[in-house]
Amino acid sequence: MRARVSDELCRRIENDIADGRLLPGDKLDEQSLAKRFSVSRTPAREALLRLANDGLVKFKSRQGAVVASMTPQRAIGMVEILTALEAEAAGLAARRMTHVERIALREIHRESAPAVSAGETAGYIKFNTAFHEAIYAGARNVPLADLVSETRLRMRFFRHQSLSLPARLALSFGEHTRIVAAIEAGDEIEAQQAMRAHIIVGGSLFADMVASIEAE
Repeated sequence: MRARVSDELCRRIENDIADGRLLPGDKLDEQSLAKRFSVSRTPAREALLRLANDGLVKFKSRQGAVVASMTPQRAIGMVEILTALEAEAAGLAARRMTHVERIALREIHRESAPAVSAGETAGYIKFNTAFHEAIYAGARNVPLADLVSETRLRMRFFRHQSLSLPARLALSFGEHTRIVAAIEAGDEIEAQQAMRAHIIVGGSLFADMVASIEAE
């Protein structure tokens, strides 16, 4: 039971970090977390230890636990991992997606167009999430889907910020168009290459944003 409580607490803290409600350097003490989430201090302590092991939290002398900073080096490393995982998922989806799933993927892409035209970042982000999740499902590889989802979660705040940059929505939409065409054609190599190019562009913006914050 306690393990389930600490698991849920980890998930909620991760979401707060990913969504920018908790920022690098913010203090995370057991007592405040226990009170906020209506749990005892033991699962709060366990959650902090697990998050520290995952690199999301850092323990500092005389400060206790704080949200860890994302260094440019770590950002680049995460982009490299995400690029490999996403490309593999796209290639598998090109091989394994059913006809119905390919139609559904194109429909998600088509429905995102008005958000791009209107410059609605929040609306596009929802379609972008659905687009990538449809590809993970079509890849028929649960461990791969879990890994890529965990990596994207840790990058979520900065990735969402990068989609707010001028012209990024239109560029992302164009990159999705290429990915959809490759998956519909069953072209595994092209799907991998298209996804790799897509993630590298967004990942470069992500790394640049981390570097600019680190320099402040």
